[in-house]
Amino acid sequence: MVDSAEIFKAGLLIVDDQEANVLLLERTLSGAGYVSVASTRDPRAVCELHRKNRYDLILLDLQMPLMDGFEVMEGLKKIEKDGYLPVLVITAQPDHKLRALRAGAKDFVSKPFDLAEVLTRVHNMLEVRLYARALEQTVQELEVSRELIRGKNDELKKLFDQVVAERKISERLALHVPPNSIAERLQARPDMTADSFADVTVLIADVVGFAQLTPAVPPGRLALILEEIFTLFDGLASERGLKRIKTLGNSYMAASGVPEPSADHAARAAHMSLDMIEALGRYNERTASSLQVRIGISTGGVVAGVIGRRLFLYDVWGDAVNTASRMESHGVAGRVQVSESTRRRLGEPFLLEERGVLEVEGEGDMKTSFLAGRNGA
Repeated sequence: MVDSAEIFKAGLLIVDDQEANVLLLERTLSGAGYVSVASTRDPRAVCELHRKNRYDLILLDLQMPLMDGFEVMEGLKKIEKDGYLPVLVITAQPDHKLRALRAGAKDFVSKPFDLAEVLTRVHNMLEVRLYARALEQTVQELEVSRELIRGKNDELKKLFDQVVAERKISERLALHVPPNSIAERLQARPDMTADSFADVTVLIADVVGFAQLTPAVPPGRLALILEEIFTLFDGLASERGLKRIKTLGNSYMAASGVPEPSADHAARAAHMSLDMIEALGRYNERTASSLQVRIGISTGGVVAGVIGRRLFLYDVWGDAVNTASRMESHGVAGRVQVSESTRRRLGEPFLLEERGVLEVEGEGDMKTSFLAGRNGA
């Protein structure tokens, strides 16, 4: 196994044209214990810096002026003769992720940053990278005896496969996907990880009020505020039986009825949305803040499954996701807007106010309602 001290001594290079992103990543990595963190805001300097310093990992932004991250990777391929690019790409564009992996990147991190995710992915990539180097060095040392090399290679290959397969798939994925479900199926059939669900409720929430905070609050503090709020939402999702799908910037997405179907998925999502508004109200009282949450909910069919080749994420796609997004974006801060498909599934426990018909670009006229509260509350 690789010594943890060696991982924290690894050479890291941050490449991003935005000074705020560079500072946030430098402070996060240094604060976690990494002692060799360099950075540049000039993508044209990356290849020469890597040729000189041979970094163990490069955190590379894909969208930069003068030279984008894909061009940088093409230059790095000329330096890394073995074909391995020690690159963790940074992107806010979902369609760039697969393209980057095909171009040779080994993993990706989404913008805005989830700092815990950044640290986990950096640690994982360095662990595998350093383990591979240790394997190569051991093989070279054992060249004095071909028989000994053959036996040692088998042993190290088995250990290496365990590190990559078990620690990257089974252990990491099991932390985020319920047992006896996707995790078990991924271990048994890694090519069969997607399911169709005909009746699921999707909740999308956007925390409103960060624009007023941005000029006065440093990026690191903003990230901590979001982390605290999303942690509150995670607790509510667990209590109500929803699965957190992902966060993107100020947005939080959860689903009810996946990966395990439930008959009352719409009611669970409705209860959670009202809980979120109440929880944010308590947070505002405790911190003297004035944040609000705008929530959209829709019910319908989705496809859900695990994406990724090395690090795995559970995600959902489909009409319910698209409509929930429209409900949120065309909603009102501090309120919950639900689609007609969700309204039909909500009964006595809830108070609903008909909003009327909204004209939504790309969708036409949509009948919507506000979820005003619970009966008797």
